[in-house]
Amino acid sequence: MFMTLLRLIVFLFLLSVAVKNSGMVTIHYYLGMEWEIPLVVVLFLCFTAGTLFGYLSCFIKKIRKKS
Repeated sequence: MFMTLLRLIVFLFLLSVAVKNSGMVTIHYYLGMEWEIPLVVVLFLCFTAGTLFGYLSCFIKKIRKKS
């Protein structure tokens, strides 16, 4: 029950962040390339990349520990 409530609170918080940050941002890349995408997409991509790197780091440590 507690975990369900916690997940609901986190989901609602992230949903409110997405709604409040729906503006467009310009991502400047090399050689004059630019991408204009919603800020919430940038936030989601950064969060996802951080999560994946964290899981990968833990996975590598676990593999090394077993060897």
